[in-house]
Amino acid sequence: MNHEFEIGNVQVGSGKLFLIAGPCVIESETHVRAMADAIQHIASDFGIPYIFKASYDKANRTSVKSFRGPGLEEGCKILRRLAQATGLPVLTDVHDAHDCERVAEDVDVLQIPAFLCRQTDLLVAAAKTGRAINVKKGQFVAPWDMEHAVTKIHASSSSARVFLTERGASFGYNNLVVDMRSLAIMRKYAPVVFDGTHSVQTPSSSGGVSGGQPEFIPVLARAAVAAGIDGIFLEVHDNPASAKSDGANALDLKNLKPLLEKLLAIHAAAHGKIF
Repeated sequence: MNHEFEIGNVQVGSGKLFLIAGPCVIESETHVRAMADAIQHIASDFGIPYIFKASYDKANRTSVKSFRGPGLEEGCKILRRLAQATGLPVLTDVHDAHDCERVAEDVDVLQIPAFLCRQTDLLVAAAKTGRAINVKKGQFVAPWDMEHAVTKIHASSSSARVFLTERGASFGYNNLVVDMRSLAIMRKYAPVVFDGTHSVQTPSSSGGVSGGQPEFIPVLARAAVAAGIDGIFLEVHDNPASAKSDGANALDLKNLKPLLEKLLAIHAAAHGKIF
């Protein structure tokens, strides 16, 4: 099966590394536009294809009091305006099968959250929109079992475009570990992206919110690129300490450029372009 496809001007599965990046959640239209512009500028300097990401609703927050985002209608409108202004493809989470058709009107990629990767109705509804789909591997799912998610999507659409994202596996309570073997295993079924920021999360470990170890983002991201991934996923924020969601495991914007420089060098070496 040929896994290569396009999302706007981004080639997925072509051998060229691409970037998915942005804040966890839409905090405001002004903020996401500023983040998109800043990240796009850096990505353009390196010539790395870029997809912007932000969620209109974070339905899986630890606490009922946590900020969830602007909601479906306003969030989708913000993402549509951002895409029109920047020319970037955009990605956002969907949590409910009933939302897929509406979200697909305004975004390029529907992302299935890790904890919903086995939710058949959601996968089928996303596939039927015709949009590209990113399925995040559940923390509780073996990499070889992600074949079933891919099969559900392809069975629901003859022109399905799907890729898989590794974000770590549960390792006891409030901790994740990344098995780098999963990257090679899942690439048998679809292009594979590595989520360098959620992989350093410590879920629900900080009194009603998740903690994180962002100092390990570069370590894991470098290893994943060397292992042969298709894309890198990073939640990026200009002030992680004040982020309204997942700031504890976000990459500070100021660290994006030096990280990408190293990742692209590793990618080039792994593909025999430099020695």
